[in-house]
Amino acid sequence: MIENYFSQIREQLSTVEAQEYSQMEACAKAIANTLTQDGVIHLFGCGHSHLLSLEVYYRAGGLVPLRPILHEPVMLHEGALRSSKLERTNNYASTFLANENIQPEDTVIVISTSGRNPVPIDVALHAKKAGAAVAGLTSVAYSSGQPSRHKDGFRLMDVVDIVLDNHAPPGDALLTHPDLTTPFASSSTAVGTAMLQAAIARAIEITADRGKTPPIFASGNADGGDAQNEQWLQKYRDRLGF
Repeated sequence: MIENYFSQIREQLSTVEAQEYSQMEACAKAIANTLTQDGVIHLFGCGHSHLLSLEVYYRAGGLVPLRPILHEPVMLHEGALRSSKLERTNNYASTFLANENIQPEDTVIVISTSGRNPVPIDVALHAKKAGAAVAGLTSVAYSSGQPSRHKDGFRLMDVVDIVLDNHAPPGDALLTHPDLTTPFASSSTAVGTAMLQAAIARAIEITADRGKTPPIFASGNADGGDAQNEQWLQKYRDRLGF
């Protein structure tokens, strides 16, 4: 099964690279525009999807002005069953979005593989209302095969400017076994991470090509890294909350 999982992940990554290149390029350009305007890139996801927002946050080689929207009740550590219930609750997002400072120059990336639950959809709608560029990291096949739980019938892919399709299968499980009825081994985290890192890398390249120095974190474990990072943190501290 180990080799089967790696084989399936390689195939899915190849599909994404071939079929989602233009969408990742569009996301990269939106991020580069945000960097040019000294804006912030916000990321949001519920449950396991929030892990992707942490993957690119505050790390060496990554962008400084990345800010995950971390609302703990829809993460897993305060109760997995509760987080799932809240993610499916219409109008719940309004309880925490009022505290989010999303500006027109910003980019917002909302992550939901199923794309059917109200909270991620409402975060995307809120960001669009604020005038930000909005991308949705989702599975079109998964989302298309399930009815929306949103009160207005929306799916995440319906309300964003840029659809980043991770090509996860319905149910987000790659493998089967002849003695089991339930598929297993998810792909969305591995593939979604690659998509985000690729889009961010391209955004850094675009920004540098425009003659602007991209705000990249140096390693704090390398000599001189903390001093370099402090210069960027001074610039973005008010908006990032460091």
